[in-house]
Amino acid sequence: MITQKTIQEIMEVSKVEDVVGDYVNLKRRGVNMIGLCPFHNEKTPSFIVSPAKNIYKCFGCGKGGDPVRFMMDHENYSYPEALKHLASKYGVEIEEVQLSDEAKEERKKMDDLLALNQYAQQYFSDQMFETDHGKSIGLGYFRSRGFREETVRKWGLGYAPDAKDHFTLGAINDGYAKEQLQSIGLTSQYGRDFFRGRVMFPIRNLSGKVIGFGGRILAKDAKAAKYLNSPDSEVYNKSKVLYGAHFARVAIRKQDECIMVEGYTDTLALHQAGIEHVVAPCGTSLTSGQIRVIKRYTPNITFIFDGDAAGKKAAMRGLDMVLEEDMNVRLVLLPEGEDPDSLLQTLGVTQFEEYIERNKKDFILFKTEQLLEDAKGDPIKKSNLIKEIIASIAKIPDPIKRSVYVKECSYLTGTQEQVFFSAINKKISELLKKKQAQKKVEKLPPPKASNSRRNQAPDHGFPPSDHGFPDDAPPMTDAGFPEDNLNQIFGGENVPPPSAPIPVPEFTDVQPQDNESKEPIRKQGDEFQEQDIVRLLIEAGTTIMDSEENVTVSQFILENIEDLLDDFDGPIYAQIVRECLEHYNKGEILSQQYFMNHQDEKIRNMAFGLMTSPFDYSHNWDEKLEMPMQSQKKPEENFANDTLQSVNRFKLKKVLKIMKANQEKLKTVSDGTEMIKIIKVQQKLTNIKMELAAFFGSVVIK
Repeated sequence: MITQKTIQEIMEVSKVEDVVGDYVNLKRRGVNMIGLCPFHNEKTPSFIVSPAKNIYKCFGCGKGGDPVRFMMDHENYSYPEALKHLASKYGVEIEEVQLSDEAKEERKKMDDLLALNQYAQQYFSDQMFETDHGKSIGLGYFRSRGFREETVRKWGLGYAPDAKDHFTLGAINDGYAKEQLQSIGLTSQYGRDFFRGRVMFPIRNLSGKVIGFGGRILAKDAKAAKYLNSPDSEVYNKSKVLYGAHFARVAIRKQDECIMVEGYTDTLALHQAGIEHVVAPCGTSLTSGQIRVIKRYTPNITFIFDGDAAGKKAAMRGLDMVLEEDMNVRLVLLPEGEDPDSLLQTLGVTQFEEYIERNKKDFILFKTEQLLEDAKGDPIKKSNLIKEIIASIAKIPDPIKRSVYVKECSYLTGTQEQVFFSAINKKISELLKKKQAQKKVEKLPPPKASNSRRNQAPDHGFPPSDHGFPDDAPPMTDAGFPEDNLNQIFGGENVPPPSAPIPVPEFTDVQPQDNESKEPIRKQGDEFQEQDIVRLLIEAGTTIMDSEENVTVSQFILENIEDLLDDFDGPIYAQIVRECLEHYNKGEILSQQYFMNHQDEKIRNMAFGLMTSPFDYSHNWDEKLEMPMQSQKKPEENFANDTLQSVNRFKLKKVLKIMKANQEKLKTVSDGTEMIKIIKVQQKLTNIKMELAAFFGSVVIK
């Protein structure tokens, strides 16, 4: 177990913008940074990183946390693994104490699989560099392809000898279990080496750890597949991994473009030539998961295909899903008989780059031109090609971009724009209906197991309510506040003097959701005010509100609303306030870190959401326009005024609620004494209401 001292040191040096920036293309927006969320599919950025607070928050899916939490969620690390990764990144020396047996076992399982992949990479490398057979065949192959030794070593390339079980027996002899070897695809079910007689290409995750392999056979007359790839495992999901992404991500962000090639050697050749924003699929057709990896760094992607018939076919296939992700797609068809590696060697780096830039074509327009060429003189073929073009354009989410393509394709095909628009709208409607139907199917509960259908109530499979709040609003509480307690509860004549009103931001709890289909969760009753009270307790609880009396924000809030806890409409807000009050009564003020690391995930996510806003005060007012705020301090310095506003707004809401309850009660009371008592309470509440209204400089109608 890592010591608390080391954890604190890691947290102090870890910068959320650096950690997240390794995986997400972040752009500055005010004091914060924004990018596309890596945890769910979105087209409009809703992922906010706050360098000042060292946290991130997605307002689309609800994910939030600090640098450690990001590594845990993104890389599926355990807490200790995430800490160790950050310690390595920032050069922090780790001190550890004894771990529990369960924690050791879980941690050891994943560590062993990653270590086994690393062991295999070293084995393949040693076979190539330290054996005569490996040097002549494996290293000879890479040299014949023009790869320098520094490139071979940087990428960890190697050679698997054509032996039945040489690697497997060696790994077992070194302490690895046969089941482990089989689980990650290094050993077959028959106990043989999975990779034999092949040059090896290690596949790494975005953190640089080896998670799988691709192997190319060298025998020319072999009946086996030319390329063999590791199967999916606990550490490797090929549909979400791109070859070379670990080495390319910085260059992709810098160039604001990703070049996609077809194979491992093409990727290596371009990287070696200094063209580093290049990746390739790992032995699979392009998947939506791989596209989303690229989209984190750039919206621009260029595909390079071989110029033969197979290359053209590949160019037509599968790129619609890239359009659906709202990416800008271009492609380059190389001269027939050439691939990126061979053309690079023929032209040299400078001319190769010029060729690529000169021959980039927009995918939709390329597709239109190619299909028109194939359909010359055949009306049936031409109508079918127009349908294909329409299907592609309909996948583009941006309506402006769709309209531009319609105009161009209408001109190229000689078809009226209105025909395109009508067909595209129909296609979009079909796609939406298909998505909605799919979502309904995904929400259906699994069928109940039963041996007999007789006398069994039908299971209609209706999904549970997902609107995020109870079907019935919580009942209004009776006004049970005796007259002599009103001053204590609401402050009476001690309400702070009038001050310039400041709008209190009203946050919405964000639950995991699909951006395109879910609506924000509505709040009940006074939950907006209750939420803002909780926001201040979490974000600024330890901040000194009154320097003369040394009063913190938490102290001021808790002493003013303690008697109103039973009237909270939001149970989670009441829970948080009670927790704060419990610690306050023990002489403790809860900090941001307490809530950021809370054991209750709902409270933890709420804390990150309340501490991070999708809106910022623009510093351009000060820095460019020289128009600083006059009536109040900047938001990050305004907690004192913000707290006064929030507490008194909260009180006013509760006063109005109690007054309404008293009015209803008066309609049913027949006893004169009781009626007089209620009227006196109502008069007192009216005075408090007017004092609070004066504080806000407003008129309260109720």
